[in-house]
Amino acid sequence: MKTTPRRLLAGTVALTTALLAAACGSDDAGQQAASNELTMMVPLFGTAPDPKGEVQQAVEKVVGKKLKISWVPNAEYGDKTNVVLASDKIPQVMVVQSKTAAFVQAAQAGAFWELTDKLDKYPNLKAKSEQSELNASINGKVFGIYRVRPLLRSAVLYRKDWLDRLDLKVPETVDELYEVAKAFTEKDPDGNGKKDTYGLIIPKWPTPVFCSSSPYNVIETWFGAPNCYGDRGGKLTPAFDTEEFYTANRWLKKLVDEGLVNPDFATLDSGKWNDPFYQGKGGIIIDVNVRASQMYGLLKEQDPENYGDKLAMGGNLKRSDGQKFSQPFDGYNGFLAISKQSVRTEAELDDVLKSLDRLATKEGQALLANGIEGRNFKLENGFDVPINDTDPAVKTINNDVDFAFIQLGTWATIGMGVYEQMPTNEAERENLRIRKELVELDLQTAVHNPALPIVSPAYVSKGAVLDPIVSDARVKFLAGEITEEQLRAEVKRWHESGGDQVVAEINDLHAKLGGN
Repeated sequence: MKTTPRRLLAGTVALTTALLAAACGSDDAGQQAASNELTMMVPLFGTAPDPKGEVQQAVEKVVGKKLKISWVPNAEYGDKTNVVLASDKIPQVMVVQSKTAAFVQAAQAGAFWELTDKLDKYPNLKAKSEQSELNASINGKVFGIYRVRPLLRSAVLYRKDWLDRLDLKVPETVDELYEVAKAFTEKDPDGNGKKDTYGLIIPKWPTPVFCSSSPYNVIETWFGAPNCYGDRGGKLTPAFDTEEFYTANRWLKKLVDEGLVNPDFATLDSGKWNDPFYQGKGGIIIDVNVRASQMYGLLKEQDPENYGDKLAMGGNLKRSDGQKFSQPFDGYNGFLAISKQSVRTEAELDDVLKSLDRLATKEGQALLANGIEGRNFKLENGFDVPINDTDPAVKTINNDVDFAFIQLGTWATIGMGVYEQMPTNEAERENLRIRKELVELDLQTAVHNPALPIVSPAYVSKGAVLDPIVSDARVKFLAGEITEEQLRAEVKRWHESGGDQVVAEINDLHAKLGGN
């Protein structure tokens, strides 16, 4: 999120004041140490939980402290984060969703505790994956407890009933995907006698950042472009500096030009991405494998008897020459950072980390990701089986877990509960099996981003200007608003506007980290 110079200046003043107060050991610090309260800021995707509700009380029992949580609607979280970072009221623990310029500046200025050598003594906070922890770091320094996500979860969803009706199979190559998209558009896959369907569904991606695991990034990786950055001749090179980037986008533009992609791909709200699929307008989604669970729920509401026959899933696709390059993810999604402004001494830090360590136990993570056993779910053969209770209190528990407290999960998070939900029919059981099989298969050809741990100073200062240049130009190229020559000119402009300095710093920092 773009941060204004005024906010950055205010943040610097507030930060300096806070660090001086911490150094002097003010009375406030002593009062904080004696407090049995943990203050937090957390993104919210639904209705804010009642502080006296069942879930919060259960979580407080595990943590051993009262929780004072500021729930911020996700759509406003980036702006709110910038405001908080520029204030003198940073909570003890805050969810940081990404390494934005504002957070990086604050962390490097000393506003948050560096935890690089501190987490090993807390058994439940130790990194589950050294690679994921490195990816979440800032130039190798850890400033938060990262929230685990699967290292590979990219997949492709298809309308299975359309494949069956047209006697098609799940694609294995980009050429086969094109043929399926063409058939879904031109061969009346829903059998209504009208030409009212299309193949691939792409939404407006909600971030200007080029490397954001969008369908565009996935397709570019399939064609052999780097995953954001890649080694080309011993130098880390942006994906858009390779010919594979242009080959991939020419291929996708062909689909757009032929009407095989939803015509509103540049404006479709990402929150409505599922709608064309389950409503029978579009037949292909390139995203994460856990989207299948969402889709089954929507299809089940629509057709309880036959919903299992309407969804198929495939993995990453081979290039035309048979080579396969799979799109991995970062292995994390933000982290829990601890403020030096509110947690001022090593003793207070130890107290907060002990609380978070209790939250990271199996009991704590199950509360955050599954709920309260015996209230909103029960265990059968190790699976989470929802309790279909008409009691409004159970619905409240589900809301509090699914749309709020799950955001505090560190190793049991979205799509990765302590207990997996019990598949309700054979189709869902088979999808779960295929999902696991595809993950193991695609990990063998995963193209990892070696620049993930690196944050260059030039990017921190110029990222807000640089980020939209190529991502916006790519969409304009696909929409036919600019030519490929103009797209290449925008890439050149990115370099001339500070991108050259970013690339140079990334390569220098990469070398200092050992070049891994």
